[in-house]
Amino acid sequence: MDLSTKYLGMMLPHPLVVGASPLADDLDGVKRLEDAGAAAIVLRSLFEEQITREQLSEYLNLDCPGESFAEATSYFPSPSAFALGPVQYLEHLRRAKEAVRIPVMASLNGSTPGGWIEYARLMAQAGADALELNLYHIATNPETTSADIERQAIETVREVKQSVTIPVAVKLSPFYAAFANLAREFDRAGADGLVLFNRFYQPDIDPEELAATRTLHLSDSSELRLRLHWMAILSGRVGASLAVTGGVHTALDVIKATMAGAHVTQMVSALLMHGPGHLRTVLNDVGAWMQEHEWDSLEKMRGNMSLFKVPDPDAYERANYMLMLQGWRA
Repeated sequence: MDLSTKYLGMMLPHPLVVGASPLADDLDGVKRLEDAGAAAIVLRSLFEEQITREQLSEYLNLDCPGESFAEATSYFPSPSAFALGPVQYLEHLRRAKEAVRIPVMASLNGSTPGGWIEYARLMAQAGADALELNLYHIATNPETTSADIERQAIETVREVKQSVTIPVAVKLSPFYAAFANLAREFDRAGADGLVLFNRFYQPDIDPEELAATRTLHLSDSSELRLRLHWMAILSGRVGASLAVTGGVHTALDVIKATMAGAHVTQMVSALLMHGPGHLRTVLNDVGAWMQEHEWDSLEKMRGNMSLFKVPDPDAYERANYMLMLQGWRA
């Protein structure tokens, strides 16, 4: 039985990739994930704000006139809020690559073109097998248009691609008016992969303390449906590799994602809940399911439920929406 897959030009023994998370924040964690059977690992993201803060700090300490205001650094999150600073991140990446034989991918999280993109090149020099570019933008300015956001995102991808020779995957949110068109534009801009989707962590409100509070909710398999929907729509329509992240917990989740068109499935929440050993459990269950249903390879399965191949393509468009609402009874 052949579980192998090709992602970002890399041949992997199976599609189970560990997504960006604290699971690989230290070398012991990286080694545990490899021992548990991970096909590849994505390190936690390095943020545009971290890099910008460091660049500003150097400017204030070395280049600014004496009367400049160092308090400007307070506009950015405190360095203690991040697991690894920019310099430490590169060193951890270097050491992780030396410690394991599986691919290790770096991750950059940002929203605007700029000097922070230089770190893509530094990550490649540190040994990253690929780069996951996590584009996360909250447009709070009512003057900012959707066209502005998309143009900025595409330009960011172009700049990153120009700075490195390693593959670049773009991790996206689903909140775009014409997502299929945007995906095609990223494909044209040179993106080697698309990762669907980023999970947002909206703050809650504490009405007693009058404060916005941070909340963390791990995913479950119910979140997979949105990913399956767009994966099935994009499969066969873009040249980039496709990855699902968010809601992958079981072997059946992996099977569904593959049938929708995914080349790999990233897992995080399931591993935080059950430990790295859950990778082996899911992988064994995938093999058992395929044997039971007489599939001899994931390649033959991939995309067989995409928009182009599914018996009822209307299920991915408005027909499903209408039938669900019209058929529902209180």
